[in-house]
Amino acid sequence: MIQKPKGTYDILGNESGEILYLKKLIESLMDKYNYKYYKTPTFESSELFHRGVGETTDIVNKETYDFKDRGNRDMTLRPEGTAGIVRCFIENKLYALGKPLKAWYLGSMFRYERPQAGRNREFMQFGVEAFGSNDPMLDAEVISIIVNLFKLLGLKGIKVNINSLGDRESRENYRKALLEYFKPYLNNLCDDCRNRYEKNPLRILDCKVDSKKEIMKNAPKLTDYLNEESKRHFEMVQKYLDSMDIEYVVNPNIVRGLDYYTHTVFEVEADIKNFGSQNVLGAGGRYDHLVETIGGPSTPGVGFAIGIERLLLALKAEGIDINEEKELDVYAFSTSSNEKPYLINTVNMLRMNGFNVEADFMDRNMKNNFKHADKLKAKFIIIIGSDEVENNIITIKNNTTKEEFKVKKDNIVEFLDSKMGDE
Repeated sequence: MIQKPKGTYDILGNESGEILYLKKLIESLMDKYNYKYYKTPTFESSELFHRGVGETTDIVNKETYDFKDRGNRDMTLRPEGTAGIVRCFIENKLYALGKPLKAWYLGSMFRYERPQAGRNREFMQFGVEAFGSNDPMLDAEVISIIVNLFKLLGLKGIKVNINSLGDRESRENYRKALLEYFKPYLNNLCDDCRNRYEKNPLRILDCKVDSKKEIMKNAPKLTDYLNEESKRHFEMVQKYLDSMDIEYVVNPNIVRGLDYYTHTVFEVEADIKNFGSQNVLGAGGRYDHLVETIGGPSTPGVGFAIGIERLLLALKAEGIDINEEKELDVYAFSTSSNEKPYLINTVNMLRMNGFNVEADFMDRNMKNNFKHADKLKAKFIIIIGSDEVENNIITIKNNTTKEEFKVKKDNIVEFLDSKMGDE
């Protein structure tokens, strides 16, 4: 039997309610913030992610799904959403539009890593990207989107961890300090960190293997190397968060795992019992040079991403049920196959007038059709027999009160509208 690949999963019909609810909630929230939906390809040129995400990241080095297409071109299934949105921004010359340009996306990403709860090889990610402004107020707005989404979902103990990586000058000064600090300890670091030492020493601080060692805890803090401009930007981000009553902690250990970040970086977590390190449900930051790196004009940007699977696990752990069961307005059946053309015409008309309708496709008898209507929790039942066809009427039964009505077919929409209002 052919089975799904390791690290992937099926979403079954009865389980899809959570995803669809989240999607609708996200769409509504994005409208309020004036962000527009963007969709980019599921696979792109491998070069995009090498240049955008960064050659020194674990994502590019260890986790991407790379392949050659039939034209012998190097392609990669997207491991994250930002690089594709930036490519779209450049290719479609969106920088010529009004600024800031605000985008949001929701789709599948792919990373080859060890599958575990809330971490799959194919996973769904929601993210936003805002281009064209270096105003720290935009950083704060982006953070507020995650906070407000979590609040709308009913999560408690929401906390923002923030840090600043500074501008290029600040990062270069910090890079030199890290090289000097870690040089005597190279033999105490893992193989990955020894490789990172030359390429990008800042990534050493993001190491999962060496994170508990004393040499990591005593490493220089990036905030001590921020120049005045970077300090001012970070202070204003905090001021704007204060003005929105968003709780935050300045955490100098947050560096994020992607090479493109500058200035503000952040992680948003919720207080969820027995959820461990997965309490971090969303993260992001500012990337003022990424558009330029990928080949576009110098354009500042800021954004975040949220893993949908991890968010759903968090909601389940907190006992928050967002899988709203939809009720069926009408269940319809005919007493014989002769009336099926009349039946399907009626069903189609009702659907086009906004009613949720299901029909009998299994030629059930009368008794079993009533049982099936109960199983589907139908509010009304329509019965079509020869008399109904001959007289152009509809027999309709209220499945709660058991009242039965004969209604002219031309009046059925108006009748149902009036009765639905009574429900």
